[in-house]
Amino acid sequence: MDYEVTKSEAEWREELGDEKYAVLRKAGTERAWTGELLDESRAGVYACAACGNELFKSGTKFESHCGWPSFYESVRPEAVELIEDNTLGMVRTEVRCARCGSHLGHVFPDGFGTPTGDRYCMNSLSLDFKPAE
Repeated sequence: MDYEVTKSEAEWREELGDEKYAVLRKAGTERAWTGELLDESRAGVYACAACGNELFKSGTKFESHCGWPSFYESVRPEAVELIEDNTLGMVRTEVRCARCGSHLGHVFPDGFGTPTGDRYCMNSLSLDFKPAE
C-alpha cells in the first residue's frame, strides 16, 4: 500500500523516540495496564501518534478489561488498514494507520455488547488524544 506519509526509519526513530518507535514502526506492544490513555474518559478524538490521522472518536471507546484502550469502530473505515497477522502462532488482525502505515494494535471479534461486536485493542503509545473544545 502507498501511504500519504512516508519517512525513512531513521527519521521515524528520531521523531518518535525509542518507546513509540518500537510500537508504531516495529509492531511492538506496550505492557497491559500501563498506557496513559487507558483510563481517558473525556470527549475527543484519538489520532495516530506518528502522523496525526484521526482514528477513533471517544464515544466508541469502551471498557473491555483487557489492559489497553478499546474501541468498537474507527472514525471511518478508510482511516485504518486491517492486515492478517500470523505471528505468535495464532491468526489475528493487525490494525495500522492508513495514512502512514504505523502499527496501532489488533482488532478482535469479541466486543460483546458493542454495536459492532468488534474490539479495537490499541496501544496508548500509538495514539494521541485530542480533547474536544
